[in-house]
Amino acid sequence: MQTLGPAVNSGRGMFLFGQPGNGKTSVAERVSRSFGESIWIPRALGINGQIIRIFDPSIHEEVGKDDPQLQRLDQGDVDQRWIRVRRPTVVAGGELTMDELEVTQDSNSGICEAPLQLKSNGGVLLIDDFGRQRMPVDELLNRWIIPLEKRYDLLNLPSGKKVQVPFDQLVIFSTNLEPKDLVDDAFLRRIPYKIEVPDPSPTQFHHIFEIMCSKLGIPYDREMVNWLIDNHYVAKHRPMRACHPRDLLMQIKNLCVFEERDPVMTKEAIEFAVRCYFSVLG
Repeated sequence: MQTLGPAVNSGRGMFLFGQPGNGKTSVAERVSRSFGESIWIPRALGINGQIIRIFDPSIHEEVGKDDPQLQRLDQGDVDQRWIRVRRPTVVAGGELTMDELEVTQDSNSGICEAPLQLKSNGGVLLIDDFGRQRMPVDELLNRWIIPLEKRYDLLNLPSGKKVQVPFDQLVIFSTNLEPKDLVDDAFLRRIPYKIEVPDPSPTQFHHIFEIMCSKLGIPYDREMVNWLIDNHYVAKHRPMRACHPRDLLMQIKNLCVFEERDPVMTKEAIEFAVRCYFSVLG
């Protein structure tokens, strides 16, 4: 938190790196909440006779009419060209292509679709699994250099004209690889915060187990967790990951549901979960 706080507060880009399963994506998805719950966005933009759709139901969640701020407004005074949505978190993973970062036009309707970075304004744009996109890393990085530096983006319209739009979101690159192995110093300089998300300590591992036990309705047993750590992590030289408590407890719960008994952490249940979960992972 001591490292994340200043990074989030600055509104500048950041790299989250570390081993898979330690919560990089979860951290990134929660960051947007720290900026406030909701914002107003235009449903669409009209530029040089072309309509560019901004509001995307697959990304933006409309705030219901029971929202206190909306109830204080006279609906007749609300410009219907605007809509109030939860602050957006746009996630682009390994499937990201360059087309998604440019304005695209529907050949039938003639209506244009805004790129992901424009839809994420006011929130968070998460480039997940950075370095594993289909496009070359250099091509993706070159697309971001000017927006990260100037805080605006230049979009190419189907008509051939360029238009300047705000680039006002927190960009987070999440990767399992070392940032210095992916990008050069010039780009790293534009991402001021490089934050490692490390493996949990045994104390943190216990705490995550305690949280997940409460959520899954399984009694937390400290002795059983210690037995798990000693026999299946320390003895096996296996690193602990933050996702393991959730995943192992789900295995235990599913086993108990199948056997029609109350979910309890026993040595037999843990052995079953470990055998299923780590049979390929190692």
